[in-house]
Amino acid sequence: MGIKVAKFGGSSVADGIQLTKTKEIIEHHPDRKYIVVSAPGKRYEGDNKITDLLYLCKTHIDHNLAYDQIFQVIADRYMAVKLNLDIDVDLMKYLDEIRENLKQNPSADYVASRGEYLNAILIAAYLGYDFVDTADLIKFDSRGKILMDETDRLLREELSRHERAVLPGFYGSTRDGKIKTFSRGGSDITGALVARAIGADVYENWTDVSGFMVADPRIVKNPKKIKTVSYKELRELSYMGASVLHEDAIYPARMANVPINIRNTNDPRDQGTLITAEVHDSENIITGIAGSKDFTVVALYKNMMSSERGFVRRILEILDDFDINFEHLPSGIDTVSVVMSNKSLGDRLDEILEAFRQRLQPDSIDVYENIALIATVGHGMSYRPGVSATLFNALGEAGVNIRMIDQGSSELNIIVGVENKDFEKAIRAIYNAFIEEE
Repeated sequence: MGIKVAKFGGSSVADGIQLTKTKEIIEHHPDRKYIVVSAPGKRYEGDNKITDLLYLCKTHIDHNLAYDQIFQVIADRYMAVKLNLDIDVDLMKYLDEIRENLKQNPSADYVASRGEYLNAILIAAYLGYDFVDTADLIKFDSRGKILMDETDRLLREELSRHERAVLPGFYGSTRDGKIKTFSRGGSDITGALVARAIGADVYENWTDVSGFMVADPRIVKNPKKIKTVSYKELRELSYMGASVLHEDAIYPARMANVPINIRNTNDPRDQGTLITAEVHDSENIITGIAGSKDFTVVALYKNMMSSERGFVRRILEILDDFDINFEHLPSGIDTVSVVMSNKSLGDRLDEILEAFRQRLQPDSIDVYENIALIATVGHGMSYRPGVSATLFNALGEAGVNIRMIDQGSSELNIIVGVENKDFEKAIRAIYNAFIEEE
């Protein structure tokens, strides 16, 4: 018998009804020994996630506003689950502890982490598993970067003492003991770290969808499901906007060669999507399509750029000076295009353009705003001729103007930049060209 790590997202642990399903899933296979849980998510449209309420508490604290009523809503959610499922745990003790800590104006990370903390305590008692806090097991450096080797050692040592355990996702601590959270959705990372540490046979990520779809079902009606996908393909899709799994969760599992299985709590018989290191032959040329809106492209032209040493380096130095990340940097003989998200760029475009003019002295600068990036991903693209032609013909026939093209040397993906208004139309056109016409 092997070992499975199972992570359950916010929708899977939102209330007593969902927790009953979760318990049935866990108990169905005795090899599901280590469980990672998120904070309770929305129970219905218009409901609040516990994490959002906790952040709201922190905002009130920071502005010297009363937060007691907000915290009481949070406490009532947990107490309702305890009472409905008759869970034998002194939850009030932990709630009172948090109430006292809130009076000390703790960090936002501490406040936000209490959703997972309370839920893990509650679910551990419900399952009859040990509760293991990740606060002292997942370690970050002073810059917020995870200390992978130290974390792996601490998790492995601690979990060897527990045959079965429930762990809160989303947070760890710095070396000086301060609570540090991942970005939103970071419980996925916690699950991957646990799976790596114990050498799990599989890391199950339970959510409210039956795996990855070839395209966003909000854009493409009834898209095909991706049955198998490689780590590399998934990394590309997650980075470009596919939101089923946190993109950083892939790395720890990949390091230990642990397969990831995306499953649906509401349809546990569906096998979902399996993510592995190996490249699987697909029935389709492409594996998936993903993208996001709101990018700005700055196209720099300078005659004889290719013979000018340090040109790209100076571009990167300018971006570093402004603390801006670039998404892509496609180049030609005399051109370089800098692709930046509008969120990262903020209101500093004019300043950056002026810095480009002064330090790079280009012959011309063209700016394309409100650009959407779409990645078409698949190992099958690398050895099938005509993929690019099919993609570009599909966009042309749909009347979509391509503003940018970028393809990596691995030929794993083709990224196109289109106007925001054409985003959905472009995805549907690509999907129909590669999937429905086969």
